[in-house]
Amino acid sequence: MRLGVVFPQTEIGSDRVVIRDYAQAAEELGYSHILAYDHVIGANLASRPGWQPPYSHLDTFHEPLVLYSYLAGLTKTIELTTGIIILPQRQTVLVAKQAATVDVLSSGRLRFGIGIGWNPVEYEALGQDFKNRGQRSEEQVELLRQLWTRELVTFKGRWHTVTDAGINPLPVQRPIPIWFGGTDDRALRRLARLGDGWFPLMNPDDKCRAAIEKVRSYAHEAGRDPEMIGIEGRISHGAGSEEAWRKELQAWKALGATHASFNTMKANLPSPRAHVEAIRRFHAVAASV
Repeated sequence: MRLGVVFPQTEIGSDRVVIRDYAQAAEELGYSHILAYDHVIGANLASRPGWQPPYSHLDTFHEPLVLYSYLAGLTKTIELTTGIIILPQRQTVLVAKQAATVDVLSSGRLRFGIGIGWNPVEYEALGQDFKNRGQRSEEQVELLRQLWTRELVTFKGRWHTVTDAGINPLPVQRPIPIWFGGTDDRALRRLARLGDGWFPLMNPDDKCRAAIEKVRSYAHEAGRDPEMIGIEGRISHGAGSEEAWRKELQAWKALGATHASFNTMKANLPSPRAHVEAIRRFHAVAASV
């Protein structure tokens, strides 16, 4: 099982040296990947009484593909993972270009996680339709893969038209791996048909086991080998109990997870240095599992 860290978006701050040091520390500790969350714009909750989303305009979010363009030149081996990019609120061809650039600058180290998001405020601000985001994402995936593997593309879909054109440079990985978020049945079916992997965002329990079995069943129905679909668990810092971390790692292994990421966000850690110390402790625990 490959171990990664969740980039502490909301707590690391905006000092580029601190961001560099965190990424390099994760790489030096032996982590296989960094995973970054995505939110382009935050809503002011004061003007929206009764709405309680997990993030607002007060939370810092570095744009993942720009962040990874920066980290590509400051790291050597660690994989750069989006977990997830909210794909349908973005222009598909532009995303293809940006992701290909990151893949080139990192020598093929991008893993592209996507999802459809939960926040209509972002869709409104970015001029995209919140209501058809699931269906559009399927067409986006098809177009992304064509743009990443062909010098010239002609594509006519419901929402996209490309006429004998292509991006340059193409990525190192052709295509870049696309992983999916989401847990409802529509998302699971989409993942089973189109995805290279899945971020369950669930606890490693019987409910998660049932969801994994459902994904595997849907993959069979789609004529795919379920073993080709990776699974990435998420382990939260919580109260900092090393025994709890160990049990969660063991549980994800028992479920057949191929990857797991350690999340130190919202753990009340006092500084970026404390986040680094936490991932150091977790890596030591993981080595004994």
